[in-house]
Amino acid sequence: MRERIEKAACIGGGVIGGGWVARFLLSGIDVAVFDPHPEAARIVGEVVANAEAAYARLTQAPLPPRGRLSFHSSVAEAVDGADWIQESVPERLDLKRRVLGEIDAAARPDALIGSSTSGLLPSDLQAELAHPERLFVAHPFNPVYLLPLAEIVGGRQTAPETIADAIRLLETIGMKGVAINKEIDAFVGDRLLEALWREALWLIEDDICDVETLDDVIRYSFGLRWAQMGLFQTYRIAGGEAGMRHFLAQFGPALAWPWTKLMDVPELDDALVDKIAGQSDAQNEGLSIRRLERIRDENLVGILQALKGGDEGRGWGAGKLLSAFEDKLWRAAPRPSQAVPTDAPLVTLEARVSPAFIDYNGHMTEHRYLQLFGDATDALLRRIGCDMAYVEAGRSYYTVETHIRHLGEAKLGEALTCRTQVLGHDGKRLQLFHSLAKAGADAPIATAEQMLLHVDTAAGKAVAAPQPVLDAVAAIAAAQADLPHPDGAGRSIAMPAR
Repeated sequence: MRERIEKAACIGGGVIGGGWVARFLLSGIDVAVFDPHPEAARIVGEVVANAEAAYARLTQAPLPPRGRLSFHSSVAEAVDGADWIQESVPERLDLKRRVLGEIDAAARPDALIGSSTSGLLPSDLQAELAHPERLFVAHPFNPVYLLPLAEIVGGRQTAPETIADAIRLLETIGMKGVAINKEIDAFVGDRLLEALWREALWLIEDDICDVETLDDVIRYSFGLRWAQMGLFQTYRIAGGEAGMRHFLAQFGPALAWPWTKLMDVPELDDALVDKIAGQSDAQNEGLSIRRLERIRDENLVGILQALKGGDEGRGWGAGKLLSAFEDKLWRAAPRPSQAVPTDAPLVTLEARVSPAFIDYNGHMTEHRYLQLFGDATDALLRRIGCDMAYVEAGRSYYTVETHIRHLGEAKLGEALTCRTQVLGHDGKRLQLFHSLAKAGADAPIATAEQMLLHVDTAAGKAVAAPQPVLDAVAAIAAAQADLPHPDGAGRSIAMPAR
């Protein structure tokens, strides 16, 4: 049983295929691509660039070295040696059957084959394959590199272990695979979207509202709820203390009312197409597709980051999944080099100001400075051996005092670098000084001085750190011994003397 995906093949590099490429690459997986489009390399490259920009804002956890990307002239070349093969060609059964047949014939025997189809039944896709047991649907949502869900649907001949392997391997790249119990046209996600889409078309056809108003209704109301609780959990809350039974009793009768036209579909004639297209053009005037993608990614990063701190810091929904993925990245990250520069403070953090960090003035808000300085402290602690395993063993350093000076401003998208100096240490205490500057600049925009105590978390009291940790601290302090005392260290807040 393979532990991770070493090589992936993506057959088709459009919107969805390119998203898969980016997700695999940024997880450290080599990706081979086949797509006959003459500009496939450019299109995939732009998707990957967007993904890299999003990941820089999404997480400070150390991503593995980016996988190698290669383009090939045939399906057989691309799938050679691949562990996971993802087919993302257009939604035509004849085309998918032909391409999947080529994949099946050339792939190694234990390779998994996933199809990105958004509605075709896996039993129909695997009907002519020599090895149908390894074919399944892995239906993602756009953008694949940020939205972590994939519907995993097996056909009549799909082996149960194939489904289990697919879900397990998706977890290693930060995705959540959900097994759909029975194959059904359009699966679950698109069934729900189709219901909303049909009703939306009628609302536009009947001039109840325009497309921008309809989008506003979604994004300013239940869309925000769905981002973190879905449908049934949201309605459970709507039932109050009596829960779901009360909600169903109260609102169930409305199902018999003639509210919806779900079983009827407006004809997409030229008039309706022109109406929708014209209103959409007006709604998005001045916004290119690439800019819309960047706006979407920035918003999704902000939502995911917010959900990561939900449920009193334990994470909620997709944020909890992101937090667990980051934990795996930290655990898998190589230990920092033991070499410590003697001519400058140690670089402990490189970050970029994300949309979630911005306040009403358009600058990074105060508590985000504390977050970044905390991240820099964590980086130094990992360097001296106080990593997640150390914390789980019942020991840690707790910050007991922090003094932050705000000297400049950080704006959206700016790259920042934090450098850290050890000012003092003994068996239980560690005194640090952080300086945060724009990347490539010397003048700090903020500094932070921190005092930490080493604690036994089970006993709830300060205790001396073990000797290997103390030796690692001493080595950094010795390397920095000749650095000048940083400006602002030891300052307190006080009005000027008169």
